Amino acid sequence: MKALIISIICLATAFVTRAGENVGDSLVLRPVTASYTLRAGSSHLRDTYLTPLAYSGWTVGLDYERFQAMKHDPERWIMRLQASVSGGATENPSRTSTMWDIEFSPSWAMMRRWRPQPGLTVAVGGIARANIGALYLSHNSNNPVSAKAALTVGATAMATYSFTLGRLPVTLRYQPSLSLIGAFFAPEYDQLYYEIYLGNRGGVCRFATPVNYRDLENLLTADLRLGNTNLRVGYRNRVFSTKACDIVSRRVEHALVIGITTEWISLSAGSRRTPDARLISSFY
Repeated sequence: MKALIISIICLATAFVTRAGENVGDSLVLRPVTASYTLRAGSSHLRDTYLTPLAYSGWTVGLDYERFQAMKHDPERWIMRLQASVSGGATENPSRTSTMWDIEFSPSWAMMRRWRPQPGLTVAVGGIARANIGALYLSHNSNNPVSAKAALTVGATAMATYSFTLGRLPVTLRYQPSLSLIGAFFAPEYDQLYYEIYLGNRGGVCRFATPVNYRDLENLLTADLRLGNTNLRVGYRNRVFSTKACDIVSRRVEHALVIGITTEWISLSAGSRRTPDARLISSFY
């Protein structure tokens, strides 16, 4: 019993000593860079489950994006959380039919970054993404809807460059993302959703590779750093296509991006910002 009490006292002493060392060290702060943007542009769709014709029209979307340095190694590793919801309407070449679409797409990425020179950051890593949506064509009576669902992992990269335009700080960013493997929903050519509802679900889940599933996104943004809240403008291009069971689905989007970006610090209970605190930004 005496030995157990002595062991507990030693462990408590070690914990208090370590805690005192942490309090004495400079506090590491990892600001969160969050953006809220609106995008609008053109959309070009083709889905042979609904129609062999290509449709063209407009698309709009809302995007949320969050960057933060990773806690385990904030100097070299950063994370990106992104979620978007979009919708649009497209028409056939003769403008006699309209196809509507809606999609929700969240993703999470972790990247290893390097800073080869002041103002320049290069990062490479992996990304996990989910896509849930549907196409609706009222012109079809038997099959008016083409459902979309996928869960994939892939690669992403990012390059940012910060400079001063007159007295205005500006940060440019280019980020491509590409899905590599995963799973996606794809029914047979003549398989009705009513059949799937009744239990005929065999083979509707397909293994995704770059051969039959391609999802490439290119994002170019410029942050005009006006103060606590920054103005973000940019361009987004996305090429999405699937091919399974003789069904081809393809979507090409071009959109302008505009929104705001903020950077804020979240402190845990009992923590406080001190003059010697180290700020490790994930983006700027």
